[in-house]
Amino acid sequence: MAVETEQGKKPAPRRNWLQIAFVRLGVLPFLLLIAVVVFTAMSDNFLTGRNIMNVLRQSTYLTMVAMGQMLALLTGGFDLSVGTIIALTSVVGATAMASMYAAYPDAAALCIVVGILAGLAAGSAVGAVNGIGVALFNVSPFMMTLGMASVGFGIALYMTGGVPVYGMPDAFGDIFGFGQFFGIPTPIYATLILILGMFVLLNWTRLGRYFYAVGGNIKASALSGINTRLSLFMAYLLCGAMAAVSGLLLTARLETGEANIGASMPLEAIAACVIGGVSLRGGIGRVGNVVLGAIFIGLIQNGMNLARIESYLQTVVIGVLLILAVIADQLRQRYIARLQD
Repeated sequence: MAVETEQGKKPAPRRNWLQIAFVRLGVLPFLLLIAVVVFTAMSDNFLTGRNIMNVLRQSTYLTMVAMGQMLALLTGGFDLSVGTIIALTSVVGATAMASMYAAYPDAAALCIVVGILAGLAAGSAVGAVNGIGVALFNVSPFMMTLGMASVGFGIALYMTGGVPVYGMPDAFGDIFGFGQFFGIPTPIYATLILILGMFVLLNWTRLGRYFYAVGGNIKASALSGINTRLSLFMAYLLCGAMAAVSGLLLTARLETGEANIGASMPLEAIAACVIGGVSLRGGIGRVGNVVLGAIFIGLIQNGMNLARIESYLQTVVIGVLLILAVIADQLRQRYIARLQD
């Protein structure tokens, strides 16, 4: 029987440090700790400096896509076409670059610039179409981005016939795929620049605050004078642009334009965001946590590769982690609600 105070109220229950840490930090720190302990025990090469740098480089592509996905999630939606954007960016950018280089073999720098701009334009165009459908025509983000995923994938396959695109300047891969400055791979520098840009956007600009407001309550945001349609459009446009940058860097790493890359990116990007504490209901999320979530996914994949776990089972593990992260988020919200009572 519960003991009551003199005023007739039950005393507040004691909460242990683990519960408090879970409420304040979320599930990600616990998952990171478990992953490091498990994979260190399974492989002696896991915690080496070389392998950690390899994990960071491999995680750059997912980090970019996850930050773009975060914008869509903040507004209460999501983007299932990010994988297709990567593929279409790769094909369009490689095709433009290879065609230009075949015509002007002495202008490698110009060819690289043209290819990069073409790829960015293609990826951003898909994001713009998603934004128009969701913002102007009130199409469900699920249906809009799923439809564009099919359209973009079909265009990429039509352009290539399923055959990789070759003929790009060697300098493109040497600089953006395998290049290093002061021992740090080029993609990491590109990712750091985008992380800084995202941090400034979400914390120090009016548009960033609008993303949170629209995701928290779109009707109240409209009544407050926020242009909710423009905010939704910009979220999907920027999401497409971020995925396009990732697609270009992946193309440089592969040194070919591929129509089949990025298939797992939608799942992994959403998983990275949810594990990083971004709410599926919108309005909640931090850039730093999303970056850590993407690194965590890369850490898991790297650890499973070192442990020689089959790639098919790795997909299962990512799916299970996504489900557990959603469950953990629900439990965390309940704990927060109890603390506020």
